[in-house]
Amino acid sequence: MDVKEYITVRRAYNIVRQKVPPAERLTFEELAVLALLSSSAKPVPTSSIANWQHALRPTMTHRANHLAALGLIERGEGQTDRRNVVCAITERGEERLSELCSEIRQVLAHGKVLTRIDSTRIKQYLLAMGQYYVRASDLVLMSLALSPREGVPIALIVGALGLLQPTVSMSVQSLEERGLAKGDSPGAKAVKACLTDKGRMRAEDLIMCIEALVVKRRPRTSSKNASA
Repeated sequence: MDVKEYITVRRAYNIVRQKVPPAERLTFEELAVLALLSSSAKPVPTSSIANWQHALRPTMTHRANHLAALGLIERGEGQTDRRNVVCAITERGEERLSELCSEIRQVLAHGKVLTRIDSTRIKQYLLAMGQYYVRASDLVLMSLALSPREGVPIALIVGALGLLQPTVSMSVQSLEERGLAKGDSPGAKAVKACLTDKGRMRAEDLIMCIEALVVKRRPRTSSKNASA
């Protein structure tokens, strides 16, 4: 997957997510879980979802609890092992997934990348992207890596990622504390930021992980099947 495509989809969802009431907001990882369950013909064990997302069990339990509380998934006992909880998407969950994918598509339609993508294809992107956890600070790091070396204003990062200004400012501060970025106002809130050499190396590692993600193509319908 091209990193620009990754950031474009994440930006679109960040914009969509801000329009949702706080109690009903889904993290990108929770949205990806819905995409996974929607693509499965049978309930999926929570342990398998955790492995898929490379998430710790407590983290996965928290995500499942939130989705279940919103009525988007339902949980039950595994058929072979009752100790293993399985999850399935509900009708409401399918509807919500379709709604969010449609809203993501609308945001993408006004951009420069993935403008012709449809909702079905967005679900394929979610399935690929959901396997790798990327924090807000990681998004900022990659955005800086794609920006001029001399740095970029915080306001432009906000626009590029669809994140709130406080989130971007705190992420830049976190990156500065870790020696990955530096601002133009030492000891104060930075108005402009750029990567350090250490930050650029970290960004390159992240980008390699993103580029290793594979967005599966939809199976082609043969002319024979199409005419049947």
